[in-house]
Amino acid sequence: MLSIISPSRFAPFNIAAEEYILKNFKQDVFMLYINNPSIIVGKHQNTLAEINQDYVIANQIPVVRRLTGGGSVFHDPGNLNFSFLINETEEITRSFERYTRPVLDVLNDLGVNAILEGRNDLTINGMKFSGNAKTHIFGKTLQHGTILFSSKIGDLSAALKVKPFKFSDKAVKSVRARVTNVSDHLKEPLELEAFIELIRKKVHSQYPEITEYTFRDEDHIAINELVRTKYDTWEWNFGHSPRYNLSHELRSKVGIIELYLMVNKGIIEEVKIFGDYFSSRETSELEEALIGLEHKRKVIAEVFERMDYRSFFGDLELEELLSAMF
Repeated sequence: MLSIISPSRFAPFNIAAEEYILKNFKQDVFMLYINNPSIIVGKHQNTLAEINQDYVIANQIPVVRRLTGGGSVFHDPGNLNFSFLINETEEITRSFERYTRPVLDVLNDLGVNAILEGRNDLTINGMKFSGNAKTHIFGKTLQHGTILFSSKIGDLSAALKVKPFKFSDKAVKSVRARVTNVSDHLKEPLELEAFIELIRKKVHSQYPEITEYTFRDEDHIAINELVRTKYDTWEWNFGHSPRYNLSHELRSKVGIIELYLMVNKGIIEEVKIFGDYFSSRETSELEEALIGLEHKRKVIAEVFERMDYRSFFGDLELEELLSAMF
């Protein structure tokens, strides 16, 4: 087994690194990484239904789709992520206990009563501090998880605060649980760096043959290419979403605007706009112009501006109208 600490805090790089390792490394791998503020959504989720897009845009937060299923999570520098990338195909049928055990052992050694609860959550006093996911892909097994150590819980809540009933789809929905930071339950203060070393030592003790590995230049080049072509693209992170409907009622100074969209694989298939606003043009012109476009903020903004959206809705701010479309 190889032990890797990622040198990057860019979420697309670290999620891409998992795929790269699965495809190219013959050895089992244990990897730790920390991301700057970012949202990681499950493979089968409707990304727009999981994020607070206004918050994401305002704070320039990367949104990345991972290879595993499950719910969306918010990462920041107070959150430690661990991955086991294993050459055992039968692992997907087993419980999450085997590869969460080192984390629980470290915390139990520190006097924290942490347990595996339900199928894939690690909790302290009933509060979740770690979510875990796994998949069998490329002939191998990936199990990874988060550890909220000293995360900004308020930012987590804000980034994942979605308006209810805006989306209708069959995608996997995240279940919000009461969360907590590990650092709040320690008897003695501990820095994240020291906690990382405890996790590494525990894993290394359980796998005596483990050796440390640092990404080489060729690794960086290949991972960054995967970032460029997949994990930092709209097509993968948003366009890969299952079919969904969006409905929203915008109450503005020009009146009520009701928007209905049907989107399939990120492409707008149907648009209907209703309301009590006053218009000098037929709304059907705008509806037709939007059909076939990517459900992408920049793309729709360009159409609105090109078609002089104020001639349809009156004196309305572009950002206000765009926010209703997502």
